[in-house]
This record gives sequence, structure tokens and C-alpha cells, in this order.
Amino acid sequence: MGSVPGAVLRALVLLSVQGGGSAAAGDTESCDQPLVSALPASSFSSSSELSSSHSPGFARLNRRDGAGGWTPRVSNRDQWLQIDLGDRVAITAVATQGGYGSSDWVTSYVLMFSDSGRNWKLYRHEESIAGFPGNANADSVVRHRLRPPMEARHLRFLPSAWNRDGRIGMRVEVYGCPFRSEVIDFDGKSSVLYRFVQSTRSPVKDTISLKFKTTQSDGLLFHRRGRSGDCITLELVKGRLLLFFNSGNAAPSPSGPDGVALGSLLDDQHWHSVLFEHARQLVTLSVDRHSRQFQARGQLSHMDLDPEISFGGILAPGKSVTFQRKHFDGCLENINFNGEDIIDLAKRHRPQILIRGNASFSCSQPQSVPVTFPSSRSHLVLPGIPAQDGASISFQFRTWNQAGLLLSSWPPHGSTGFLLTLRDGALRLGLSPSPGQARSDVTAGVGLNDGQWHSVSLTAQRDQLSVVVDQAGASTVRTVQPLETHAGSAYLFGGCLPPGSGSDCEVPLAGFQGCLRLISVNAQEVDLISVQRGVLGNSSGLSIDSCGILDRCSPNRCEHGGRCSQSWTAFHCNCTGTGYMGATCHHPLYEQSCEAYKHRGESSGRYYIDPDGSGPLQPFPAFCNMTDIPWTVMQHNGSALTRVKGADQENAHWAAFQYEASLEQLLATIAHAGHCQQLLEFHCRRSRLRDSRDGTPLSWWVGSTQGTRTYRAGSAPEAQMCACGLAGNCADSRDRCNCDADQDEWTNDTAVLSYKEHLPVTRIVVADAARPSSAAAYKLGPLLCQGDRSFWNSASFHTETSYLHFPTLHAELSADVSFFFKTRASSGVFLENLGITDFISLELRSPMEVAFSFDVGNGPCEVTVQAPAPLNDDRWHLVRAERNTKEAWLQVDLLPPGTHAAPEDGHVRLQLNSQLFVGGTATRQRGFLGCIRSLQLNGKTLDLEERAQVTPGVEPGCRGHCSTYKRLCRNRGRCRERPRGFSCDCELSAFSGPFCTQEISALFGAGSSVTYNFHEFYPLSTNSSPHAASFHGDVTLAGEMITFSFQTRQTPSLLLYVDSFYDEYLSVILANNGSLQVRYKLDLHQDPDVFNLNIKNMADGHLHRVKISREEGVVSVEVDQEARSQVSLSSGTEFNAVKSLVLGKILEPGRHVDEDTAQAGARGFSGCLSALQFERAAPLKAALRPGRSGRASVQGPVTSSECGAGPGGDAAREHTHARAERPGAVEEGKPMAGRTRGHATLIGAGTLGRGAMGTARRCGLTVSLAPSPGVVAVAIFVLLCVAAVAVRLYQHRSPYTATEAEGPGKQGSSAAVPRCELGGQDATCGDQQAGF
Repeated sequence: MGSVPGAVLRALVLLSVQGGGSAAAGDTESCDQPLVSALPASSFSSSSELSSSHSPGFARLNRRDGAGGWTPRVSNRDQWLQIDLGDRVAITAVATQGGYGSSDWVTSYVLMFSDSGRNWKLYRHEESIAGFPGNANADSVVRHRLRPPMEARHLRFLPSAWNRDGRIGMRVEVYGCPFRSEVIDFDGKSSVLYRFVQSTRSPVKDTISLKFKTTQSDGLLFHRRGRSGDCITLELVKGRLLLFFNSGNAAPSPSGPDGVALGSLLDDQHWHSVLFEHARQLVTLSVDRHSRQFQARGQLSHMDLDPEISFGGILAPGKSVTFQRKHFDGCLENINFNGEDIIDLAKRHRPQILIRGNASFSCSQPQSVPVTFPSSRSHLVLPGIPAQDGASISFQFRTWNQAGLLLSSWPPHGSTGFLLTLRDGALRLGLSPSPGQARSDVTAGVGLNDGQWHSVSLTAQRDQLSVVVDQAGASTVRTVQPLETHAGSAYLFGGCLPPGSGSDCEVPLAGFQGCLRLISVNAQEVDLISVQRGVLGNSSGLSIDSCGILDRCSPNRCEHGGRCSQSWTAFHCNCTGTGYMGATCHHPLYEQSCEAYKHRGESSGRYYIDPDGSGPLQPFPAFCNMTDIPWTVMQHNGSALTRVKGADQENAHWAAFQYEASLEQLLATIAHAGHCQQLLEFHCRRSRLRDSRDGTPLSWWVGSTQGTRTYRAGSAPEAQMCACGLAGNCADSRDRCNCDADQDEWTNDTAVLSYKEHLPVTRIVVADAARPSSAAAYKLGPLLCQGDRSFWNSASFHTETSYLHFPTLHAELSADVSFFFKTRASSGVFLENLGITDFISLELRSPMEVAFSFDVGNGPCEVTVQAPAPLNDDRWHLVRAERNTKEAWLQVDLLPPGTHAAPEDGHVRLQLNSQLFVGGTATRQRGFLGCIRSLQLNGKTLDLEERAQVTPGVEPGCRGHCSTYKRLCRNRGRCRERPRGFSCDCELSAFSGPFCTQEISALFGAGSSVTYNFHEFYPLSTNSSPHAASFHGDVTLAGEMITFSFQTRQTPSLLLYVDSFYDEYLSVILANNGSLQVRYKLDLHQDPDVFNLNIKNMADGHLHRVKISREEGVVSVEVDQEARSQVSLSSGTEFNAVKSLVLGKILEPGRHVDEDTAQAGARGFSGCLSALQFERAAPLKAALRPGRSGRASVQGPVTSSECGAGPGGDAAREHTHARAERPGAVEEGKPMAGRTRGHATLIGAGTLGRGAMGTARRCGLTVSLAPSPGVVAVAIFVLLCVAAVAVRLYQHRSPYTATEAEGPGKQGSSAAVPRCELGGQDATCGDQQAGF
């Protein structure tokens, strides 16, 4: 360095030392000294100057000499102002002014830094932002603090924008302090060993800090062995730092589970800082600004390691080294171990230090000059250099792009040139063909777009062309015409020259984007600095003396395990298999609860549940039982009955339960649920739960909090007793549990555990089954959780000035918001959160527009969605918005979302500091009037109801759910409001279930009959419905609607018969040929109208759906939603005094019935009838559920069934349900294992196994039979059904035998606790009575 700059810095160092030592670079409070003002003019240089009075030496802040600052000859983006600070210093801030008293100033600029004045690097803050705002006039000072600070000797200011009415003009200052640097240079063969004496008082943690720089992509930084052969290794592998923990003598593997990778492109010959902290098993690794914290595998504590560390290579005198690593080739700086300066010890030749090889205490500076091709239009043209033996070109390149034109030769017309391109990550070499000449290409290399440096050597001779990549074998192309390599040839690197430049380049491929270095033509290295000065060749759009490659996948911005890939300008996320979607895999594919699935109209089945939405927890499979309030069923691997013998307190039996979800996932689901429970059965014979002498627990269970739980009485843990103790009916009144009576006979203590804070049960322990005749058995049911409190959590806003406030939203890199709203107001702010300049806001801007606005430092951005209809219709509407590092999007209901792409190199961090305002703003203006429900930010639900209770103008809860969700109540079901949601009333429907979608079906045996009497339907004394007495007496029907389904093989058959007091009737029959006939007789004095639908034989054993509607004299018939016919009646237009409806056999046929109807009525019906609706009457429901109505009577075997559901019915089914509303690729999930069968999940069902329940339904035990002469036959039928139940129970016992644990031992693995088939909630693994 020059004498004057050196003197200035030495003075600064002296001042720092006198003040107590040199300030650290990170201590920005004390490290804030001006570094430029005392520098001589020789320390300043520039790309050009307008005149001698505008030279860079006049560029000091607040100086007026010369023309008052630096101004280049031409104002463009290729200009720069450079300062040599004399030595490497810590830089913490910069400041700029314009030219004094002029119209020349810079409005934005970037900074580059270097140690040697070569190989410049762009300074970035926020990991991707390079630019700084400049000045708005000539004389004001704009200062920027560098976060983080940097260390450098040379600094460049590069203007990127300036005053439109003037030129570039700058005066600058740099702030910082001296930087203490101790360096050691390794040549790739040397290493340093540091040995220390461990004190009896071990440190709390071991800390290693250092800086390094190198041009090599591989090399070991430090290595430390353990006493048992374990070791820790930190090394550079392909430009990334890898930290290995390996056990024994196994060589560490970068792809193994013990390897942690951090950083990227660290072989750029710039300094990188490393901090390693090891406290017992907790390890923290930091590289530059990125950190990772994790637990070391096994028991490798920092106190278990040897008191020696080797740097630069593995140096272990007197010890065997079982694996070798590549030595480090480069410089290390300021190596510090637990406060000890290792390099200083080495320089002073202290005995703790052992040096092997040639290690010097100064850092060599390789003078390689890279060049960056930042765009596909960037190019470099170099003249050919004559050679006798042809031509040779060599260079190194690095890029992320899969394709691009890398090098081409364009000799004079009539000669043959060549093309070297990058396609699919491989080099392709070919000739530039003449007209009519075919191309013959060869490829070399693979995966060359990995960001690493790759060497290329190309040789051209008269009749062949060959290329070698990374010193591998050559790939050769032979030519028909001779290659021209004379001086007239030119070599073009990058894209083709622009049109009109005289080039013959016509390649339909974009130019190369990346970095080149070490370019040689005919063994002569190209001087790129001469190219920069315009002395050599021709170029455009290049950045010379800098490699501007940026790893956009480090750190990985793809969330939830998404795989990151990149090009030169952008990164992309592959979300396949993650359970998430979107530009950064942030948006969940699956719903957060069964409640959410229910309100999408889904039926019972297996679903993936994502309990925290976009949060860190992964989705897991569970069974959703869609009852009125849905249940979530979470299975585990130990649902079989397990018997225990031989266990005592010293050798207790224990079993650990593995659920389909992790404990964190289960706890998140429990927290959202309104109620959770788990059935725990404990059967005992002389096996006590506690010792009566001192109360010592002898059997207990462990919940989520790992505490010992001895109570077995539902939600009363403080009682510490069983259910019989609470009820006062234990076997011995002195005991709290039945098992504590210690009786020599089987008894049990069974409980439904429902204290949420202790669920789920994770372990069961039995320690009293070793005495004579002592035995125990237990069985744990699945975890059941009902409802979702967050789904209905809502607040009503009554004034525009009211709002709810919550803590600041912390979502710097990604933020998502989702909620429901309903309103009658035309506009209003849903939520707002402010920062100093950043903000985020969601509002209803007009009745048909929702706007999502934000600013992360790139200026305000806005995404809007226009609705086709007003949104202030007092119905619920769903709003979802997301902002991440790649894009922002907004969606309302299922409308196409609006999107806004983020700038490639813009600010990415959203920095907020105010409270989050919901329903209004801090200014109390433009507040929202209406209801907001289920507000979630990044998967976390905000408790609106809790805040609303203490906020004026806001009320917890919201009414009016049926205005939105009544569409879910199908088949005449009516929506009923509830405080937290709604329910479907299926009273007037032929269907049941939460949405009135489960068909009421019945199996009719031979001779069976169901009669429904209309004259008792809604008697006149009843005022419960506006439809009262609609069929009473002589009420006349001008039309009716009839729907039903049937399945039979019998002909003829009577499907339906409706009679009246006036001998008018309607019959629907299957004729002898299986055709469907509809017969109307609405006039006593006329023959019936007969409509024969000769579609096909409908007695084919398949399910057929029929819809009959009449409007006065016009009848329409629809079969299977396809065949339709319409006819006119001749017998009348009114159906008078309807009396009854008959299904199956007509028990009292009148003489007025025609012969075919009478014949079919005498035969009756045998088969399945389902979903029968006659206007507002549901005769099958009345017959099968007689407790609700006394209007139906049943004769013969009529059995409740699911025969009408069919293959597309509403039975429980499997789902891999994905949200498909967001555009883009949506993962198609694979079918989930463990298919759920039927509606098996019945909350509160008894102990009867699932198969037995199914048999009971098929046998007809749920039907109430009316008294008849066939009582004996009915009794026999019931006895047969009971026998079938017993057989089914015996069959169930065979495949699911109880597990017996003989003798002491631990049953803590999945092998010891047998797995159970995962099905519905009541899936049975073993018979609970086995062995009792």
C-alpha cells in the first residue's frame, strides 16, 4: 500500500489499541470512523472522467475543490468510482452526495468490493438486494448502514440511475474501522494441529470461528476426533460446507444422515465466515449470514472429544487415519478456539502447535479475471490467432442454465465453422453446416449446469474437431470440408451478434448466461482487462473482473421439503409429494380438520388432515366420520386386546403406541377440537391398579405430557379414581376402582378419557400380574376428536371505528391469510399491519372487488379480484391471500385468483412493527361492518371471540350460516341455525345423514308389505308445520312428485300403490316382461290410464331410479336420469282424498283395482326399495323408524339396509382430497392404505364388533314388526339372526386373536404390540371377551 494511506491506517490502529483494542467488524456502534476523507488523490480511480476538474480525486464528501465531485465522460451503467482504502478494513456504512452546486447526482447505485483490486464481488443485503437509494439533489448527504458489515480494501461505487436532467456526479464517504487479520496460507498439502490441555472444569460449549477463501471447490477446514473413534469434520465439498458427525471408523458420507450442508459457491476467492458451536449434543453451524441448529446423533458431546484439532487437513501423529480427505488449498483467517488465537500461537511457534508442510502467514492472491454474461444477449468476440497446427481454445465456465450458445466460430463465407452449445446440461459440439450439408454433433459432459466450474478444451484441425470436458476423454467430430483457422476467423462467446452487425450467426438458441475465466486461444491467455478497456476484441453487456453467479436455492426458499432448482435469473420449486402447492410450496393441499371437509360437502371417509395449514407440521391420514359435528378418528398400532402375565414392579410390562400421526400433529388436532376422548379398557383378575397399603401405582398410563396417570374416569383427573368410584358402585365400596378389590375373578375398569390436556395415551404400564392366578388385559381405542373450534370462531363488527388488535404479524419471507366474511356494506378493511415503510392490507374495496396490498421495499404492490356478482350479499365468502418470495396471489371463493410476480432481485423481507388490526385500521377509518370468521395467519387461528368480548363495537360470534350452507342440505333437507354452525333437518326427507344424502333403504322379503296412512299425516290438531293436514280428508291433489329407487328380479312386482277414499288410485308395477308401468285412475267411471315404458327388462337385479311428476293432466316419467317420457291423462286431472300408500303386497285390494295391478299387488315385491319420497312424505323412513311416526305399519320381513346406496352412494370411502382451486400443478395423491368399509365409525357404539353390527342390520333386528298371525315365524327368524351374530363373532375371533404377554418384559415396539388393520373407529382387533 502507499505510504500515506498506510500511515493513516496505522494511526487508526494505534488509536484503536489505545482505546482498548481494535473494534470488531460486527460492533457497528464503535466501528464508525470516516475512512476516505484523509486518503490522497492517488487512492481514487474511475472508469473515466469528464475533465481533470471532474477526476475521482475530487470525490470526497462535502468537498468543493475541483468541479465539486467526480463525473465520468459518459453517463451510462458501465461507469464506476473506485477507492483503495490502503489495507483491509471493516466497512459499516457509506454516504453519498452529488456534484457540488450542480444538477449531477446519482439516484441509485451498487457496491462492489475486493481485496486485491481484481475479482470484484457485488455487496448484497437481504441476500438478494444489491442496490442502494441515492440522492435527490446535489448537496444533501444520504447515508446507508451496511447490514451486515463487510471487510475489504478496495471499494467500487457503480451508478445505476442518475438525475435525468444532469449527469452522473458523486462525492462519497466510507465509514468503518481497522480490521485485525491473522492469516495462514495452505498449499493443499499442509496442515496445522492444535493441542490443548483440558481443564478439570470443562467449558459450557466449544466454539470455533474462522474465515476462509479459496478457488478450490473441495478441501478440509478442521477435524476433531473423539475418544471412541467418533469424529467431527468440517470440509468444503463442491463449494458447499459440509459438517459430518460419524461414529467409529466409518468414513463420513455427504449423503448420509449425519451430514449437514450449508452455504454455496464458497470457492469464489472471497472471504467467508464460519462459526461452529458445540454444547453437549446441541450443534450450531453458521456460514456468512445463514445458520442451522440441530442435535448431534448419538451421544457425541463436546466433552467426549480429544483435546486436539487439526486445520487444513487431518493431522494425527501416532494415530491411524482410516479415511483421507482432500487438504485445503487457500487461506484461513482469525482461527479462534474457545478464545485462543490459533494463528498467533503458530506464528510464535508455541508448543501447542504442530505444522506439517508449507504453511505461510500471508495470503497469496491469484490474479484470475472472470467475466460474467448476465443476459442472453451478452457476447464477447475475440479475433483468431494464427497457428500452424490448427486452433485450440480452452476456458472454464459455470452456470445454472441447462441450455445456451457458449462458443461459435464464424469464418469467412464458404468456410466451415463450429458451434459449442449447452443443451440439457451437456456440451454439444457440431459444425455450422453449409447449405445442403447435414449436421453431425457429439456431446460431452453431463450435469454441467450445477453451478460448479468446469474446464473445456477445444481443438480444431483440418479434418476434425474435438472437445474435452473436465479432463475426461475427448469427443470428436470429423469434417468433410476443411476447417478454417486462419487469422480471419473470429470466436464468439455468448449469444449471436445483433442483426445488422454482419454476422452469419443464426442459432435458434439463447446465448450463454454464466461466468467464464481462464480463456486461452492457441495457448495464449486472453487479457480480459484489455477487453474491458476496449483494446482487444469486441464485447457487449459483460461484467468483466467479476463472477456474478448467485445461488438462489441457498438458502432453500421452497418450503415443506420442496425441491429447489434454478436458472440464472430465477428459482423454481417442485412440490410433488410434499402435500403443498404454490410457487414456494407454502399453500396446503389438504384441509385442517374434518369439520372443514364436511363443509365442502364431503362424506365419511379417509382424508389427509393438515392441522396447522401452512405451518411446519406435515399432513397425516385420519378417518372423518361426518356426523352432525364431525369426528376425527386417529388410529394407532395397538388396538388389539393384549393379555399380561408375569409382570411385577421390578419387571413391569409396558407398551408404547405409535399413531398414524406424530405427537405434534396429534396435539395440534386436539387443540383445535371442541372435545376429544379415548376409550381405555382394563380387565383384571387379581391385578390391582394401586397398592392399598401405600397407594403406590401398580398400573398406569402415560399421556402427551409424559406424566404418570392413574385416573380412569373421563375428564376428572383430580378425582384420581375410576368410573365406578365416581358413581359409587365399585366391587368393594372401600376402593376407588373395581380392580383394587383384588378378586379372583375377571372384572374391569373401563373409562372414556376426555381430559384434552392429557391426551393422547402414549404408553400403558402393568406391574401387578406376577402373583398366582394374577392376570390382566388391556385395550386402547383410537383417539377421537370432535369439531373444530377455529372453524366457527367469529366476530361481528357493528361500527366502522371498531377493530380488534393482535400482536405484529411476523412473516418476513412468506405470509398467508385466510378467512370467511359476510357483510351488507359496500366496502371496508379486513385487516392491516404496518411497518416503517412496509405494510400489508386486505380490504373489500367495492361490492365486487377485493384488494390485497403490500410493500416489502420495492414499492406498493396490489392484487385484486373482481367478482361477477356483489359480495355484500350477507353470505359467507372465502378469502385467501399469500405473499412469498416469488409471487403474491389472492383468491375469493372459487374465482380465478389474481397474481403478481415478485421482481427477480428485489426486496423479499416483509418487516412490520405495528399491531395487527382486524376489521379496521389504526386511523379508525374505512372499518369493516359485518362478520369475519376462521381468520388464520400462516396456519395459526386468531381467537376473534376472545378479543371481541372486551372490545366495544365488536360482538363475539355471528349468525346467519344457513344463508350460505343451506345448499349442503340435500333432498328436501332444511338448514337449521346453530350458535356455532348449522345442521340439516332431514325430517321431511327420504334421506338421512348430516346432509340428508344417505338413502333410507329397505330389503323386502316375500309377502312383506308396508302401508303408510296419509290421513294421519300432520293431523289437524298439530300446528308444527305449515303443511299440516295437506293430505287429510278430501284434500285434492292437482299434482304430485314421486321419487324412489328399486332393485329386484321378480316379475310381476308392485313397486308402489297409492289409494284414495274415492277409489281413485296410482300404481307403479313391473309387468311380466319386466317393463315399468305407471297406471293412473283419477275417475271412478273410467278405465285407468296405462303408460308402459318398454325401455328394457328392469327386473335385472340392478338398481334403477324412478322419478314421476304430474302437473294436472300431464305426467312425466324419468328412469335412471336418462330415459324420459311425457304423456297426457284422459281419466282426470285431480287426485281426490288420498288415503294410503302401499309398498309390497296389497293386503286389502278393492274391486276398483285393475287386473294387472291386482295381480302385481297379490305377488307383492321382493328386493330393495330406497329413497322413496311422495311429496313431503317419506314412507320408508316412517316404517323403518317407527318411533317417529305411527302412520306406518309393517307386515313380513322388511329390513333396514344400505342396498340403495349403490357403488356411487354415500358410504364411507377413501379420499386423498386436494384443494384444486389454485392454478398450477396439483399433486394427485395415491390411494390411502387401509380401506374403510361402510359407515363403521359410530360414536358411542357398544362393544359389539363391526362385523356383528353389520350382520344385525342385514338380519333386520332394527325393524319393529306389527302383530300378525306370523308371530311364530318371526320368532324363528329372530333366532336365526341371533345365531348368525354368534357365528360372526366366532369368525372375528379367528383372525384377530388377543395378544398375550407372558412373563416380564417390555412391549415397547411395534413388533411386541401387534398392528391392527386401520379402518373405521370401531375396527376391532381381537375379541374383548377372549380368555375371560
